[in-house]
Amino acid sequence: MTGPHLAVALDGAGWHPAAWREPDARPGELFTARYWADLVREAEAGTLDFVTIEDALGVQSSRPDRPDDRVDQVRGRLDAVLIAARVAPLTRHIGLVPTATVTHTEPFHVAKAIATLDYASTGRAGWRVQVSGRAHEAKHFGRREIPQELGANLITDLFDEATDYVEVVRRLWDSWEDDAEIRDAATGRFIDRDKLHYIDFKGRWFRVRGPSIVPRPPQGQPLVTALAHADVPYQFAQASTDLVYVTPSDVDRPALLARRFEPPLLVFADLAVFLDQTPSQAAARKQRLDARDGAAFTSDAATFLGTPAQLADLLLDWHAAGIDGFRLRPAAIPHDLTAITRGLVPELRRRGAFRKAYEAKTLRGLLGLPRPANRYSTVEGVR
Repeated sequence: MTGPHLAVALDGAGWHPAAWREPDARPGELFTARYWADLVREAEAGTLDFVTIEDALGVQSSRPDRPDDRVDQVRGRLDAVLIAARVAPLTRHIGLVPTATVTHTEPFHVAKAIATLDYASTGRAGWRVQVSGRAHEAKHFGRREIPQELGANLITDLFDEATDYVEVVRRLWDSWEDDAEIRDAATGRFIDRDKLHYIDFKGRWFRVRGPSIVPRPPQGQPLVTALAHADVPYQFAQASTDLVYVTPSDVDRPALLARRFEPPLLVFADLAVFLDQTPSQAAARKQRLDARDGAAFTSDAATFLGTPAQLADLLLDWHAAGIDGFRLRPAAIPHDLTAITRGLVPELRRRGAFRKAYEAKTLRGLLGLPRPANRYSTVEGVR
């Protein structure tokens, strides 16, 4: 594929807080498997590279630092990893990248969950790493306190912890060599014990011996991704992930952000999108949704209002500036999701800038990333 990669970020009824009140929304089905299967299959019909699924350790809030008392916005969500696992057998090609928070959780659990998802999807799993710096989320676990106001030292600590967390997960994924399973009924040997390895990780945040209970995933290493807005998370993304989502806000910013990172790290730009047949229709729909919510929609990512053809112009310009792909956030579902799959994708295809069919069986393959070698393949195994 010569053009940019495309992904969509799925979050409830859409990224606008009032999207659930649109006539074509399905608020009564947000907590059903059918709803999520329909969304992912729509994305797959558009031959998108992958979907991400939002998640968090606290209920949604209109405030960035604490819960609110609003009852007119969607509250509550299903576990993203479990959604992806449920959808996996219902799809064949598209990548599935759920969010899993590292703060307050254990890397052993996430390692086996994402490895299991890679098996369930036959090599299409990824993981969006997320940290939690919210005091009210810390109280759900009771293991440590996080102050209401985050200082620079705490932010650094959160991402240092995330760095160790990802390292533990990656080592656990490698703790079984690819051919550790013999499955020889005649000799009665199911595994080669010499090809299972202790990871013996000892750091400030974790002490994990291993090995994993799940054999090495089909991709070897499922795709690790993260959203980054500033220097500390940028450094984390470069050191620990395969793909980083950035949030450029103007025409010059994409090139600057792309130059911050070194290959083979992939750089995806996030955009919230309102797509319609004319720019005025997109603007009017946003105004209607804003009026229902009582506030103008804002986002950490840039917001695009216009037609699929105009969005294609922007994406190709940013791609030429060095952005590898895009994670589009549909403002309202299904309206903006189908505008992506049935409007933007055909437009990019007409310009020779997007695939007409899937050309790889794994998510890493779709993104042009090799299957990594196992770090322990020449190391003495578990006895």
